[in-house]
Amino acid sequence: MSFFDIFILSFIEGLTEFIPVSSTGHLILTGQLLKLEHTEFLKAFDVIIQFGAILAVLFLYRERFLKIDFQFYKKLFIAFLPAAVIGFFTKDLINQWMESTAIVAWALIIGGVVMIWIDQKMGKNSGIELNEKKSVLVGFIQCLALIPGVSRSGATIIGGQLLGLTREKAAEFSFFLAVPTMCAATVYKLWKIRHSLEGSHAVDLGLGVILSFIFALLAIRFFISIVNKYGFKWFGVYRILLGAVVLFFNS
Repeated sequence: MSFFDIFILSFIEGLTEFIPVSSTGHLILTGQLLKLEHTEFLKAFDVIIQFGAILAVLFLYRERFLKIDFQFYKKLFIAFLPAAVIGFFTKDLINQWMESTAIVAWALIIGGVVMIWIDQKMGKNSGIELNEKKSVLVGFIQCLALIPGVSRSGATIIGGQLLGLTREKAAEFSFFLAVPTMCAATVYKLWKIRHSLEGSHAVDLGLGVILSFIFALLAIRFFISIVNKYGFKWFGVYRILLGAVVLFFNS
């Protein structure tokens, strides 16, 4: 991979990981635009550079994560379990879907329609505390993001809003839940490709992680300010337009 390829993929990952437009879908489409060979290493690279985005959340919300709050960590663990279990047993099917631009496009469009509707119906939630039962429900809704193009952050934000969270609280819980979910995915991918890693691969991965960390820091701050002002509807509009363009050029 060239430095240009690494920079663009890391930029896309950092920018889109925490906004509800599907980082996986964007990485798949970007890889095709760059005409990158769809190798096992490229698939792993797309997942492993998420670690930079994880570090961005831990850095920005370090006080929250360093605080001794067993209830907070219990809710995260409960919400993380469904995706961990279902993702493990459906990983082969998911890998097949990762190669389909049609699946990505339709997931973007359907998710965009749902996001606009949810934002109109639930955008004025007064806010609730997320208990253990509701954490489990958010966890199961997150499983929809196993489909490329759905968006992990989009699924968890929609789930949080459906359960009564404000826009900002739903977005923040999505950030927090990303940490165990993406850590597990990163460790699993690293383990799978451990025997094929070469020195150049380690450099590419390290650079990708650093760049995605920087871009994710900027994206999270930007995202919260946009959500507080305008809600999620414009992200939904963007998803629909992007999905339609992808279907048009692949028809």
